[in-house]
Amino acid sequence: MYTFLAGIALLIIGYFTYGKFIEKLFGVKQERATPAYVNADGVDYIPMSTAKNSFIQLLNIAGTGPVFGPIMGALYGPAAFIWIVVGCIFAGAVHDYLTGMISIRNRGAHLPELASKFLGKVMKHIVNAFAVLLLLLVGTVFVSTPASLLHLLTEGSVAVWIFIAAIFVYYIVATLLPVDKIIGRLYPYFGALLLLSALGVGVGLVVTGAPIPELSLQNFHPDHAPIFPLLFFTITCGALSGFHATQTPIISRTTKKEKEGRKIFYGMMIAEGIIAMIWAAAAMSMFDGYQGLSDILAAGGPGAIVSESSTVLLGAIGGTLAVLGVIVLPITSGDTAFRSARMIIADYLKIAQKKLSSRLWIALPLFAISVVLTQIDFNILWRYFSWANQATAVIALFVGAMYLYIAKKNYFVSLIPGTFMLVMVITYILSQQIGFGLPMNVAWAGGVIGTIILLVLFFKAAKKARANNVPLEEDISNWDSAA
Repeated sequence: MYTFLAGIALLIIGYFTYGKFIEKLFGVKQERATPAYVNADGVDYIPMSTAKNSFIQLLNIAGTGPVFGPIMGALYGPAAFIWIVVGCIFAGAVHDYLTGMISIRNRGAHLPELASKFLGKVMKHIVNAFAVLLLLLVGTVFVSTPASLLHLLTEGSVAVWIFIAAIFVYYIVATLLPVDKIIGRLYPYFGALLLLSALGVGVGLVVTGAPIPELSLQNFHPDHAPIFPLLFFTITCGALSGFHATQTPIISRTTKKEKEGRKIFYGMMIAEGIIAMIWAAAAMSMFDGYQGLSDILAAGGPGAIVSESSTVLLGAIGGTLAVLGVIVLPITSGDTAFRSARMIIADYLKIAQKKLSSRLWIALPLFAISVVLTQIDFNILWRYFSWANQATAVIALFVGAMYLYIAKKNYFVSLIPGTFMLVMVITYILSQQIGFGLPMNVAWAGGVIGTIILLVLFFKAAKKARANNVPLEEDISNWDSAA
């Protein structure tokens, strides 16, 4: 299991090296007041500790993505490990850090506002629709998956719809109440359960000497599905996820100091990458090769693999705790998905959220739509979610690149992963049946040509923005005297 252990070591090293480099490149302003104080409202803008913010951020971003995605990505073989490690360090963690810190500099703004400011006003409307669609898909997927896992845990004695109803009730309460009332109080305990379950499975793999395959560029997928571009839409959370760009503003509004950003944004993405490595390794090692894994996925989905591998490695009690840790993941991302959707719509329509009634009339229609979406086949929902997710990640990476370009800093750290994923996003939607269903060679040509055109437009807009001295941050010089 050298590849597995080396991958985890590289993720940790990446936090202390490349993470530090990105932090220095961005340029932390330790004395600058954060939105938690400047815009304090007692609902969404509330100062909280670094530890609490870190746990909440991890649970916000780590839905079933770093569990179910890597399990399905394990079908490709050790190539999945490469994408998790490289993607997490150089794309995902950079994406999370830049969106979080740029949001902090702009009063906790969500991605649509940042896209409007740095990519043009038209992008505000496009990204707003994209973000709300993505969050609705996330919220719906993260109702269905924990409900199915709970159904398995109770051996089918409790109907799935009962769990779906109970999760929706929790989501409504968590979406409407101030962030420190439920999310701030429960998440540290949920976070501990999540970490213990993932570490338990990881240690179990090492102690039992599980046969985790070593590094290979060979595609082991039993259906010969191409690694490019499909792997990058199978494993999203744990490597790179645009969903995170909708979540970081929640914590950018509760962060006390800019210096905490690397731990909260870059560090928690690395933690998610480690979780993804563990579950990919568990899937690869437990089921006698890829055809066996494929058969179990076809029969019971990723949830069956979570349940089976947890029980085999940790026993009945430990396995149950591990499954509960996995159940916590989607629930604690689903609630903040709906919360983010509420906040994005409120910002877009300029509706203050201090009154409960203002929150209510925005949130309830979102839940009504989500209930309808739960009736759609999960696999179809997941494919649309994956594409919307990575398209959002591309937008966020280009926002980061624009910010750094205007600041006359090394914008390639964001532009290179953004460009790579832009090719994948266009190629995927052109080639897949959920999109245009074109032949793969035509889709690749479209992906490359479309990316070149969009890069030309990006640099044209970037030069104009730099020439016009587009402000990189909100002026808060008089915030304390105004307060």
